[in-house]
Amino acid sequence: MPAKNCQGSRTAPLLRGLGWKQASAARRLVIWPALLVIAVCGAFAAQTVVLVGAGSSVPLPLYHRWAEEYNRRDPAIQMQYMPMGTSEGIKQIARGVSDFGAGEVPLTDEERASSSLVELPVVLIGIVPIYNLPGVHSEVRFSGELLAEIYLGRVKNWNDPAIAKLNPDVSLPNMPIKVVYRPGGKGTNYVFSEFLSKTSPRFREEVGRSPSPKWPIGEPAERSSDMADRVKAEAGAIGYVELQYAAKGNLQYGSVLNATGHFIKASGKSVIAACAAVEGGAWDKFAPSLTNAPGAESYPITSFTWIYVSSKVKDPQRTAALLDLLKWAYADGQRIALQEGYSELPEQLLPRVKARAAALR
Repeated sequence: MPAKNCQGSRTAPLLRGLGWKQASAARRLVIWPALLVIAVCGAFAAQTVVLVGAGSSVPLPLYHRWAEEYNRRDPAIQMQYMPMGTSEGIKQIARGVSDFGAGEVPLTDEERASSSLVELPVVLIGIVPIYNLPGVHSEVRFSGELLAEIYLGRVKNWNDPAIAKLNPDVSLPNMPIKVVYRPGGKGTNYVFSEFLSKTSPRFREEVGRSPSPKWPIGEPAERSSDMADRVKAEAGAIGYVELQYAAKGNLQYGSVLNATGHFIKASGKSVIAACAAVEGGAWDKFAPSLTNAPGAESYPITSFTWIYVSSKVKDPQRTAALLDLLKWAYADGQRIALQEGYSELPEQLLPRVKARAAALR
């Protein structure tokens, strides 16, 4: 694991290498952990290990809550997390700059081999289509094909026949659709574009699955919270965020047609159903894809959010601290995840994940 204890924060190395806009955003978001490092280092100096993670904003509220709770346990081990995007999180752990990364993109064979990285599922997430239609109180239904047509710019108005066909009982307004997307390097992009690629041949051919899709239309929103805020502020807007951002932001979000022909709304139950449909049986796949899973109750835009760690032991003290964090994350951390609106790992899968994590020592 990366060397150095409390003699210096990893904040500066993490910010180096980012574009100035990304670094500025990260600096604003890292004020409280930077203060934490100063306070911890001043009080405990050499014996304190401050673990630093970087990556996706999808689990940002969870990692912030985890830091609050975990950092109370033992002053000798502290944790902080910086939202930079999934791709940047993988780069930082691969370079040995951070102690762990986080995101929604499975590692490539090259990343596992060349950087000795391992990914472990942390919790389950559901990516939901959010929208802002004033005066529309009925739930809007979407299919993968419809969402693809919207994000390809082929369906441009909320009362388009393609939307009306799936929503015969909804009074749809004659209003332009304002598309909002995430910029490159985001795990949300990967999960959303994977689902669209599975359900729309046109989208698969023209855009495809990627954390950095080349969206043909729309306006970007840097973080998940920015996406939620922008859609909430603009009538006619559509976007996609993790379920808890929509629920806590009191945003309208629709049900989505699954692989068995049922319109399913994201919930803890429907997200776990998708995981069970793929992982059920041996519960040892740690499947890189849970989108468009079989099963009548499966929510189709489901994914793990992963934690990325190095399997190379460079510093026994930091390795021991990281293993302590993982042990806690798969115990008390799962209960906290549920409180924060995420879906905890199924009880059948959890022992397998714990065993994989323990093998890192």
